[in-house]
Amino acid sequence: MSILLILALVVAMGAVLYALVRGVIAMANGKDVSGEVQQGYMQKRVLYQGIAIVIVVLLLVVAKSNGS
Repeated sequence: MSILLILALVVAMGAVLYALVRGVIAMANGKDVSGEVQQGYMQKRVLYQGIAIVIVVLLLVVAKSNGS
């Protein structure tokens, strides 16, 4: 179970990194005057970070239950 959660955490962290890099590239491009593209990527980044935090909490719960 913990291996699966660790893999899910790595995927979530990769998604955070991807959204962050794409948002910065969209901002650096300067083509999107309204900022909607960057805003969309940053909202996705926050969502992926929230998912990663939930996975970390689940990992901690699993580790505590296995240790008791």
